[in-house]
This record gives sequence, structure tokens and C-alpha cells, in this order.
Amino acid sequence: MNIREAIREDWNAIWPIFHEIVKAGETYAYDVETTKEQAEKIWLDAPRKTYVFEEAGQILGTYYIKTNQAGPGNHVCNCGYMVSSKARGKGLATTMCEHSQKIASELGYKAMQFNFVASSNEGAVRLWGRLGFETVGRLPQAFNHPKKGYVDALVMYKWL
Repeated sequence: MNIREAIREDWNAIWPIFHEIVKAGETYAYDVETTKEQAEKIWLDAPRKTYVFEEAGQILGTYYIKTNQAGPGNHVCNCGYMVSSKARGKGLATTMCEHSQKIASELGYKAMQFNFVASSNEGAVRLWGRLGFETVGRLPQAFNHPKKGYVDALVMYKWL
């Protein structure tokens, strides 16, 4: 297994992961009809860096890292993680989150913030807590889950 910085040619392998997760509408606040072109801008162009998790030449997961706010808040980064349904439950999200914290520190960030974690995404909430993130804010009924209806969104934060 290998985590490396994504290159433009990786997009065709990242897109199915992105599409599957966003289309489900259960964890990210992206439009479920996000096009491949729009997604590429979101995942490859807007972030400061994007990484892929590879095993045997196959991309199984990906994450981005970007500055959360400009100016006086530019010491805090934000990340987003996606793991293929074929690879869930194998610790990839843990590995990518730990890797992203190392990269964040190398890039000069002092903290990491997750702006909008659906409270219904119990696995992610549990994982981020285990990795030292605190819930510092709760947005009541801010996420419209396709099966559970309106659920809270959490702001989670860690000083690196």
C-alpha cells in the first residue's frame, strides 16, 4: 500500500469513488448531481494538495488538504477523505487521516478542522474522535440525510 500525491491522470480512477459517495448523499454536502468536471475542480483543482491511497496499482481512497480560511485563519487546514466501498473497513481512512496530519504539519498548518461532519456518519465521528479531534460545534439539523432526514452537522477540530 502506498499514499502518494495525486496527478491529473489519476482523476479517472478517483471519479468512481467520488461519484459513488456523493451520489449516495449520506456524508458530503455536495450536490448528488455533481458532474465529473465539477468534481474534478472540487477534488483536484481547489485544494492545495490531493493524495491517493493505492494498493497493487489500484486507487482505493483519496483525500485533499486545503487552507480552511484565508488571512489570520490560514494556519488551519481542512481535509476531505473518500474510500471506495470495495475497501471500507480496512483502516484506509485512519491511515489517510494520520498521513494528512503529517502533511499538514509539513505544510506549516497548526490545526485541522472538519467543517461539516454529518452526525449520522457515526463511523467517521468515532474515528475522528479516536484520532484526537474534538467536536467544537454542532449545527442543528444542517444536513439533510436521504434516509434519516435532517441531522446535525458537527465541526471537529484538532490542534496539531
